[in-house]
Amino acid sequence: MSRVDRTHVLGVPVDRIDFDGAVEHVEELIDRGEKRQCVLAMNPEKVMRLRGDRALFEFVSGAALLIPDGYGVVLAAKLLGLPGLRLVTGVDLMVRLAGLAHKRGFTVFLFGASEEANAGAAAFLAREMPGLKIAGRRNGYVEEGREEDVVALINQCRPDMLFVALGSPRQEQWMSRWLPQLDVRICQGVGGTFDVLSGVARRAPRAVQRLRLEWLFRLLADPRRAKRQAALPRFAAAVLRERLKTLR
Repeated sequence: MSRVDRTHVLGVPVDRIDFDGAVEHVEELIDRGEKRQCVLAMNPEKVMRLRGDRALFEFVSGAALLIPDGYGVVLAAKLLGLPGLRLVTGVDLMVRLAGLAHKRGFTVFLFGASEEANAGAAAFLAREMPGLKIAGRRNGYVEEGREEDVVALINQCRPDMLFVALGSPRQEQWMSRWLPQLDVRICQGVGGTFDVLSGVARRAPRAVQRLRLEWLFRLLADPRRAKRQAALPRFAAAVLRERLKTLR
């Protein structure tokens, strides 16, 4: 079994792993017959939220894999003397896991986002990976009191991998509540990935990605993110305080 090297940034867990290691780890979990194993993304906003939400912190800490899905987390780890953290973006990991499913004949289910984004993401995967077994899909607009119907639908389709695109922290809260009732092997929280794959939302150009400014591109494209990204300066300040402690 591949070993996941877990460290902590500002007290919040995150794994030292790269894309190949993440895919290998997921494949081994499936081959061992493990069930209900979570793959979650860690970024500065999530770190700050988990520091103030004990229940969600406990759930996230039990995940099988916590990928560094934000350069802010990677940079913070370097500043705090925690080397070895590499950027593993959730959108790219989802595509790679779908590729693993395609290669091994595993089935996948897409839950979340708008109907347009959900259908578009499924179409993208089917187009890029002909023969991929998409067991089912369901948009994220669920009427109050109908959550159990979604769980029943997913279980009826019996997917090996479930991709949940409800945004954070809603998707982590949803998984915390319903994962014990789901008959799935791997459950990845993928945030806005369906929007990107479907073309509903545009991903930052490669040059912007290389400059580690995807967060700024997303903010300019959708100013409504400003409230959420207000966590970034708080994260930076917390990292600075922690760094000053180590220098003393």
